[in-house]
Amino acid sequence: MSAVGESRPAVVDGCAVVLVDDRLGDVVPAEAVSWLRGAGEVYADPGLAESTRDSLGAAAPPEHVELLRRAAGEPIVLVAPDDHSVAVRELLAAGAREVRAATPPGVELLDAVTVMDRLRSPGGCPWDARQTHESLRTYLVEETYELLEALEGADRGAMREELGDVLLQVLFHARVAAEHEADPFDVDTVAAELVSKLVSRHPHVFATDDSVHDAESQHARWEELKQREKQRESAVDGVAHGQPAAALAAKLVQRAERAGIPSELIGENSHPGAELFDAVARAKRHGADPEDALRAASLAFDQRIRTAEARARTARVDPARLSESDWREYWPKADETGEIDEPG
Repeated sequence: MSAVGESRPAVVDGCAVVLVDDRLGDVVPAEAVSWLRGAGEVYADPGLAESTRDSLGAAAPPEHVELLRRAAGEPIVLVAPDDHSVAVRELLAAGAREVRAATPPGVELLDAVTVMDRLRSPGGCPWDARQTHESLRTYLVEETYELLEALEGADRGAMREELGDVLLQVLFHARVAAEHEADPFDVDTVAAELVSKLVSRHPHVFATDDSVHDAESQHARWEELKQREKQRESAVDGVAHGQPAAALAAKLVQRAERAGIPSELIGENSHPGAELFDAVARAKRHGADPEDALRAASLAFDQRIRTAEARARTARVDPARLSESDWREYWPKADETGEIDEPG
């Protein structure tokens, strides 16, 4: 690099440093095209991906003193991945124009896909290499519940981490799917089908559709379009039977009500399971989410146990040795825990 105080020769008009993100492939900013066309010489920084250097068909820049000497006599362009190299910094300091495009949202996903591919490929991680869709199922469930817990606690740091863990599961399953012999697909196929679905189910956004005016009409329109796309034969086709029981019951109630089934026909049996179903149906009809309501009640019960144990410790009684009468003595009342009556 030039010594401190040493003057750099000013570059001539037309000299530029073009910064590209070669994760996006062999692309350059649109603004760079005129600079490349007018350059007397184009150089490719050694930090560029090999495929990008090959596409440019450009040589590596000479030592920075010689590079500046040439830039003082003719317009040159240096294409580089960032502004970290000596050649880039010297050219910019001498007056070369910096040309770069804004990084599009989602570009970091490309690195995530690349890392997942490396882990799964020969020479990568042995544990990752032997996973299957079946072996990964439990992790998808665990990571989803950990994300729900982070959302419930409004923990922003945990939300970022757990969203990443859920994303990892999507990337992992897509990478495993790409290896299927008979019906392979990859993460690009998954993303393309998602985009197609989102566009087709939002005609009020991507096309002309005046039937959607609010969130409620949008939800109804979404279900109508989904029914048409999937050519469902039953009002309950497409309900995932593998979801938690309360969520499953709530979804079935929602579909039944939308289909116009009378309320007295929704939950008409009398056994413990049916009684639980009735409770879910009542909660759903009162506008509550049964899964959230059950979870809140469960967490409240958890807190009552902990409160009773804490009171026992304050009284110098070992919580592990509490009798039934002790539990009754230390058990908090409803008004002490701030609980409210559930609807229905």
